[in-house]
Amino acid sequence: MKIYVNVNAALDGCGSKEAPFRRIQQAADIAKPGDEVLVAPGIYREYVSPVNAGTEDARITYTSTEPLGAVITGAEELKNWVPYKGNVWTASVDNSIFAGYNPYTTYVYGDWYFAGRTKHTGVVYQNDRMLYEAASIEECMAGEVWKCSWEPEESRYKWFAVQEDGRTVFYVNLLGADPNKERMEINVREQCFVPEKTGIGYITVSGFTITKAATNWAPPAAYQNCMIGPHWSKGWIIEDCEISNSKCSGIGLGKYLDPENNHYFTYKHVKSPTQMERDAVCRGQYHGWVKEKVGSHIIRRNNIHHCQQGGIIGRMGCVFSVIEDNHIHHINNMMELGGAEIAGIKLHAAIDVIMRRNHIHHCTMGIWTDWEAQGTRITQNLLHDNQRPEFAEQLDGGMMSQDIFVEVGHGPTLIDHNLLLSDASLRMATEGIAMVHNLICGSFTAVGAGCDSIVEGKLRQRYTPYHIPHRTEVMGFMTILHGDDRFYNNIFVQKWPKQATVVKSDSEQGVVMTENREVGTHVFDEYVTYEEWIKCFDMDNDTPDMKGLEPYHFRPLPVWIDGNAYFAGAASYKKEKHNLVDTEHEIQVELTEENGHMVLHTNVYEFMKGFEAELISSDTLGKAFQPEERFENPDGSEIVFRADYLGSQRATSVIPGPFAEPVSSQIVY
Repeated sequence: MKIYVNVNAALDGCGSKEAPFRRIQQAADIAKPGDEVLVAPGIYREYVSPVNAGTEDARITYTSTEPLGAVITGAEELKNWVPYKGNVWTASVDNSIFAGYNPYTTYVYGDWYFAGRTKHTGVVYQNDRMLYEAASIEECMAGEVWKCSWEPEESRYKWFAVQEDGRTVFYVNLLGADPNKERMEINVREQCFVPEKTGIGYITVSGFTITKAATNWAPPAAYQNCMIGPHWSKGWIIEDCEISNSKCSGIGLGKYLDPENNHYFTYKHVKSPTQMERDAVCRGQYHGWVKEKVGSHIIRRNNIHHCQQGGIIGRMGCVFSVIEDNHIHHINNMMELGGAEIAGIKLHAAIDVIMRRNHIHHCTMGIWTDWEAQGTRITQNLLHDNQRPEFAEQLDGGMMSQDIFVEVGHGPTLIDHNLLLSDASLRMATEGIAMVHNLICGSFTAVGAGCDSIVEGKLRQRYTPYHIPHRTEVMGFMTILHGDDRFYNNIFVQKWPKQATVVKSDSEQGVVMTENREVGTHVFDEYVTYEEWIKCFDMDNDTPDMKGLEPYHFRPLPVWIDGNAYFAGAASYKKEKHNLVDTEHEIQVELTEENGHMVLHTNVYEFMKGFEAELISSDTLGKAFQPEERFENPDGSEIVFRADYLGSQRATSVIPGPFAEPVSSQIVY
């Protein structure tokens, strides 16, 4: 059945083509498996909570009849502004408009949030632009640049709000503009399109503009608040949408709500944050965290931007999903929020998740897979400018910047055929990574570090789960030994300055934190090869000495490094036998925007000197150590790395890098 919705209909109807509903929720109340909800262009100021699930063979589809023409927004217009002082204007609303959730008395806060309880979930928007929240009317009037902002001039546009006699009173500084001549909006709803109930699966949302929700912080051991998402279900498709201006997160791929373990640290304090994460994983089984019930979502061809926590987030509910062909950009650029959940894509337990052909740029970090990245594949993505500008100060409580961060996982995590062009390519406080046929212009950071803590002088290790291959059931827990990494057929270029970057400096405390910016695999020089490692275990002895072997069970794991090319000062692993190191030539790697496309310009292939590498496959990469799972497809089939970044096939000759054939100027997105 087709159900019609048109916010501009003359009269509210019954959902027929001749007499459409005015609200999407009216259609969502009655839509059954196989139904299609057709939404006409217009602005729908409502929260949509689908009531019924579709089925694998009969989805419920919500479609904007004009691409991006139907707008679902969590905001309402605010008019009738009057001058206050200087450039500041004021207006107010009765708090009844908020229906019990006032974003201007609700702070952004929760587990793993580090920037202080200072910002509200509400925002004031001028013509679809978020204004910066001031801490006082005086700060609002001053209109000064926020020192941590990645967009300093934008940060001068301010808002401030106070509560007076059951009303929220707003003040804005638009630097001389009259708000009555602008489109001014405020958040009144927490979400835009999310089912309240769990298990509402097999829904397609296609072609909508989804914007301006007062979402709150979305950490892993909590219900993950977002503008649009499946809550805790299976089989959603979110496609061809524009998703922007969430206070925190845009798309959320799911986390069950568990009142006994919801923001546990924030409210109860008594367990370490990592222990409550282990609790959340194990309790997930009780809440139906199995392949047959949760995950397998498709997120494709969306434009996701200007959200201040994450573009796409997910904890456990993201498993077995595909995230492809999305443009994700300008995430957390305001630098009002800081904590351990910020990225273009931030996933916990990205089991058998494929992220491919996404364009991710100008984010605090591009992709962050945290805990249980197992069977995860990051392939054919373009990542660039995911680095803090030199003029912006590091936010207290903010995150370091890099293209990819893989944290405390046991693998296998496969990163292949990507263009990694920011000054830090991979933060790897983890093990079990394979990098194959990438162009890497930034450094590796946190190698052998970043997993455990020293508390009161004692080592407190962070044990994290690993799973039955291609399933969610927990197989075991183990700390991160480091190593178990593979680097084959990559191109490394020292594009950015080599000197370590200062992350944090406190002259009074004598604290200076820096990060590596030297490109290459030399950071693994202290790691052994597989041949050196396996000799330690006395494999020919059928009565092994358990106590004698104990030290080797806790030492770093080996690495495999071969077939890579290093340019412009990038340095190689000292035990790499077959590589190319070129220190003679000036190397160009530049990305430009031309006629709506991103174009890579490089001369690196001119200096390959006939260097060839071996064809890599799942057999080459072997198994990640702890889960004993191959670097393979989610269905268990072998990967042979013949297809390149563009989808072209390699012939008999294999060269390092993401392209099957040399390129000098190439459209890459």
